[in-house]
Amino acid sequence: MYVVVVRVRVKPGRADAFLAASKLNHEGTRREPGNLRFDVLRQEDDPDRFTLYEVYRTKADFEAHQKTAHYLAWKAAVADWMAEPRQGIRHASVFPEDEAW
Repeated sequence: MYVVVVRVRVKPGRADAFLAASKLNHEGTRREPGNLRFDVLRQEDDPDRFTLYEVYRTKADFEAHQKTAHYLAWKAAVADWMAEPRQGIRHASVFPEDEAW
């Protein structure tokens, strides 16, 4: 499995718009055959901070995701709402093992 964790801090007053755009991206991503999970998390003590937790079968599935219309629309929509550059951290899954999925 291939996991990407994206940390986002949006400008004050932009959280609702960010969530609306992220919901559309979430729904499109979950329909991708290579996506296993896509969670949008909101930080409890700072409502302008979010974490996107994405799990794909392979790195190639993630790379295909980055070319989809819903991802590109999300990326364009949220660009001006960022309080700082978003940070994507890529991971290779260790446990659970791929066969568990």
